[in-house]
This record gives sequence, C-alpha cells and structure tokens, in this order.
Amino acid sequence: MKPILGITMGDVNGVGPEVIAKAFSDDRLWEFGTPVVLGCPEAYECARVETGTGPSPCVIDSVDSLSDTPTHLSFLNTGVSAPKRDAGILSADAGRGAMEWLSAAVELAVTGVIDGIVTCPIHKEGIHLAGYTVRGHTDFIAEATNSPDYRMCLFTEEIRIVHLSDHVSLRESLDYVSQSRIMETIRIGHRALVDMNALEKGIAVAGLNPHAGEAGAFGREEIEVIAPAVRQCQEEGILCTGPYSPDTLFKRGLEGEFDMIIAMYHDQGHIPLKLTSMDDGVNVTLGIPIVRTSVDHGTAYDIAGRNLAREHSLCAAFKMAARLTAPRGEMTV
Repeated sequence: MKPILGITMGDVNGVGPEVIAKAFSDDRLWEFGTPVVLGCPEAYECARVETGTGPSPCVIDSVDSLSDTPTHLSFLNTGVSAPKRDAGILSADAGRGAMEWLSAAVELAVTGVIDGIVTCPIHKEGIHLAGYTVRGHTDFIAEATNSPDYRMCLFTEEIRIVHLSDHVSLRESLDYVSQSRIMETIRIGHRALVDMNALEKGIAVAGLNPHAGEAGAFGREEIEVIAPAVRQCQEEGILCTGPYSPDTLFKRGLEGEFDMIIAMYHDQGHIPLKLTSMDDGVNVTLGIPIVRTSVDHGTAYDIAGRNLAREHSLCAAFKMAARLTAPRGEMTV
C-alpha cells in the first residue's frame, strides 16, 4: 500500500505552489505515494496558470476522500484562513499560513493519519513577522514532537551529510562543537543508517579547522574535542572514523568511501552538496518520531511567479519520504 504524504505548501508567495504543480503533473511521481496538500488551493490555481501545468485541485474534508489519480490533487481543508498569493512579496500573512499548515501536518503525522510530511519552503522573516520565534520548519517540528536531539541531514543518491549545527551564525556554530554534541550526532546518524538498512562503510567525521588542524598548528579542536568523541563512539561499537580534513573529505564521500559524513557547521555540509547536486538534494530531519523531508531550496522570491522554478528537489523529497515510511530494516535509502 502506498504511503499518504502531506505536502505543506510553505510560503504562498514563494515557489512552493508552482513546484507542487510541476512535480505532480508527472504521473510517475504518484507511483511512490499519495499526496495530500496542506495549503491554499487558490494560490495553487494561480501557479497552474503561471506554469501551464499541474493536476486540478480538489478540496477534501478528510483523508478518507483522497484522490489517488494524477488528474486531481487533493487539498485538505484544515480551517486555515488562506493568504492571497502575491508572488515574490514578503508577507506576515503568508508566514502565518505556512506555519498553520505545518502545525496541522505535524498533528496528522503524529496521530498516524498521514505517513509523513514533505515541506515546501517558508521565509524566515515572513514567519517572524507573523509572530513565530522559531528559526524554521525543523525547530518547530522538534518542539511540537518533544524531540530535543534532532539533526539536519542532506541526502542525495551519492552522499548523506549530517550537520552538527544548522541555522546559526558561523561564530555561534563554534559553540556547538563539543564532545557531547558530536557524539550524539554520530549516534543519531548511526541509528538512521541502521534503520535505513544502509550501514556498510561507516560514518566519517569532518574536522573543523583547515586541514583538520594540522596536528594542532591551526587549532586544537580536532585533538581535544573531535577525536575523543570519535574514539568514544568507536568504543560503543559504532563504525566511525575521523576527524578528516574537510577540503578532501566530501570528494571522498561523493566517490562512495563512506555511508555518511558529519559536518561541523551549516555551510561546510551545504556547499559541497549544492555544488554537485543542486536540484536533487533532500533535507531529512533525523531524531524526530515522524518522517519529514524537505526541498533543499528556499522561497526564491526573485523568480516566484515566473515559471522558472525547478521541481526536481520536491520530486526527490517526495520519493525519499515514501522510502523512509517503510518499516525499519526494510528501507532502501
């Protein structure tokens, strides 16, 4: 039986509505799961006009009434007051709608009504204008599911990268480089690999400093913090190695030398992935009790409404979510 996956539209003024229209115009995507959109059907209809594609929207009051045919895309009536689409414009109303749809999706996933969530982008400033203080999707979901130990993981067909920290300043990210947090990140990554039936070559841990500190010449974090964390996890039976020089590690990962890489901060992990797989990257949240994947791009206000957005990341996120809903040990990710 195909999984039911909730698609949150995100910010209606961004590219979310149009990538949804483009993605689900491909009949092949429906073979992986049955989509139900939590979002604004009127904004979607605008995007259909802008793109000239997409299945017809149909509003339903219950998941029991889902359409499983590629000609009609179901929109669940969540009772959210839908914001008007004004492509490319920052709006508190758009931020509010995005977060209310996300909240509804999390509730449906936690209660088992749907099997997972795929999120389209929100605008951080927009949600803050709407009165939300969280940094984004991931923090909101973690709070809603009481999951203090969660991590961002970027997936492609070639590589998986878990981030020690995510949306914090580079200066603040250094505060996250602690032995305890590195160990917990390795454990979270290890559990994910076991669940996904993907543990084979182990986890590689990146260094923080140039050339992984060069034996302390360029910083001592590798010697005093990262290496002890790796050793402790090895003693726990986890297949992990490092720290490795970051400038060569990701190439080795892309060539298949490791199952997963632990990055020390946001851009250390994002840049190599986006350089090689800009359209195909998927953001997966590890350490939460529900399946959640996301596109690996933002609202792209600069191209919203111009039929320029590419749907490939949403397609990849939908397929990944479907694969992650398989029972533990039976996944092929």
